[in-house]
Amino acid sequence: MTDEERPPDAQHERTTPFLLAGFERRVLPRLAGALPAWVVPDHLTALGLLSSTWIAVAYILSNRNPAWLWGASLGLVVQWYGDSLDGTLARVRKIERPRYGYYLDHITDAYSTAAIGIGLGLSPYMLLSIGLAVVIIYLIMSINVYLETYVLGEFRLGYAVLGPTEARVVLIAINTVAIVLGPMRFDIAGVSLTLFDIFGAVGVLAMFVLLLIRVGGNLRALARLEPPRRSA
Repeated sequence: MTDEERPPDAQHERTTPFLLAGFERRVLPRLAGALPAWVVPDHLTALGLLSSTWIAVAYILSNRNPAWLWGASLGLVVQWYGDSLDGTLARVRKIERPRYGYYLDHITDAYSTAAIGIGLGLSPYMLLSIGLAVVIIYLIMSINVYLETYVLGEFRLGYAVLGPTEARVVLIAINTVAIVLGPMRFDIAGVSLTLFDIFGAVGVLAMFVLLLIRVGGNLRALARLEPPRRSA
């Protein structure tokens, strides 16, 4: 998330606690500065969208050959490049379009999350139900962030230290393990599961808990700002 992708209202404060945020703050402006003049932010956004579609296709094609997981991992790297650099490029060149960038970034994030989650669910490595659960909880958390931005005036992108970039790193690591060791299937209560399923289920549970904690804190803060009124 970069300056162009922040809420257009300048009063909104943005906080990003992710593990790799410092690395990205150092690296992304350099990558943006190295791009040729003909490349514009929308090109990078399109690259991110195409990469998300490619990742989904690669996961589905892993039904035929596990080597397609390498393609999914490559797509995750390219998707990070496009998704992370579009707003950075706008800031470096001072061509920000705050409302346009904010809207486009988040609608494309929603598509990318859905595409990758469904692609994983249609692969031999994750149950479709778990893939859809990941998509649903991620989108609910995103909606909560947008609501916070409106009612609290603070754009808190992260719920913990893991964000989109960290999630890509985890997926690449699991892809590599799956290629080397296979799906590593095992049964729990008669249901065949893989390493992807375990990580997905644990991730969904953790995100749900973090969401509940955040919602509870928001409601307490809003109750202090707007105490209950007694009827006359």
